[in-house]
Amino acid sequence: MKIGTMKIELHEITVREVVKGYVDNSAEGCFGYGGKLNIRPPYQREFVYKIEQRRAVIESIQKNFPLNVMYWVANGDGTYELLDGQQRTLSICQYINGDFAVDKSRYFKNLLEDEKNIILDYKLMIYICNGGTDREKLDWFRIVNIAGMELTAQENRNIVYTGAWLTAAKKFFSKKDCAAQKNYKEYLKGKAIQQDYLETALKWIADREGISIEEYMARHQHDTHCNELWIYFQNIFAWVKATFPNYRKEMRGLAWGIFYNKHGKKFLDADDLEKKIVELMIDDDVTKNSGVYEYLLDGNEKHLSIRKFSPKMKRATYERQNHKCAKCGKEFEFKEMDADHIKAWSAGGKTTSENCQMLCKACNRAKGKK
Repeated sequence: MKIGTMKIELHEITVREVVKGYVDNSAEGCFGYGGKLNIRPPYQREFVYKIEQRRAVIESIQKNFPLNVMYWVANGDGTYELLDGQQRTLSICQYINGDFAVDKSRYFKNLLEDEKNIILDYKLMIYICNGGTDREKLDWFRIVNIAGMELTAQENRNIVYTGAWLTAAKKFFSKKDCAAQKNYKEYLKGKAIQQDYLETALKWIADREGISIEEYMARHQHDTHCNELWIYFQNIFAWVKATFPNYRKEMRGLAWGIFYNKHGKKFLDADDLEKKIVELMIDDDVTKNSGVYEYLLDGNEKHLSIRKFSPKMKRATYERQNHKCAKCGKEFEFKEMDADHIKAWSAGGKTTSENCQMLCKACNRAKGKK
């Protein structure tokens, strides 16, 4: 079979051959097939199969059920890259390696010899691609993954901008127990192995540069290291911890890099900010505590979602004012009016019936512009 300049041939390769020399660690990478198969090249996602999915792979082999075909790419020097089938391959390697048991008690080492051989002699159906340009291989990778687990936006970017820079960046942001996870997971949402931390870091630094994530990755694709990104990321949280030293759960998942880009050079008094945080956190009118930090940085009350007057409060005030606007004195229908704080929330006014006034929409807009 030929696709463009690629030649693709189907091979039967036993589990025994694939797991030979299996190694998976941060120093050496992830390899099998006697060290000749790179199981996790840079464009591949991290391992995401849950234990039930891993067990299902092994049980399929034990029952001699067919697994879906896998795809390798020949590099021309006797080595290969695993293009599709990583999750199944790692499940097999990890089971043989003794990392998990199929039925919670029987590890591979606990099987009888004939049971082991059933697994080791199982033939995997593997298409091997020879030749072809890098673009053809990556396009093929994208196509063969359509039927598998859906790739995230960042995983798709990793396919396009694979290279030395991405390999370095994934060590900091994408591996299990990576530096970003060890040091800053309480501030971040998502999972490292699903590329969430890497995407977050890229989103923030791209914002600083005024470009897209794709453009940033394109600019740095062939760099030999990712020092700029990692140092920038550390600087963000050094600023966060100095500015807001008392951690609260509401700090998780905020756009700290965007805040740093906008406000990182301002002089901010951490003690004064802490007092204001406490006041805002116990203020009944503040309904979005996670917005407290951005509010303290830019002063925009919309981040706090200040509690609105209830329909009952508004109706009572409307009747009390005899259907007239508290500013212009003209009579309006209820639907033509808005509830407003007599004493602004920022000046200490509360969202209570006593502090409510009904304004016509024109007067309310005019007040908002002052």
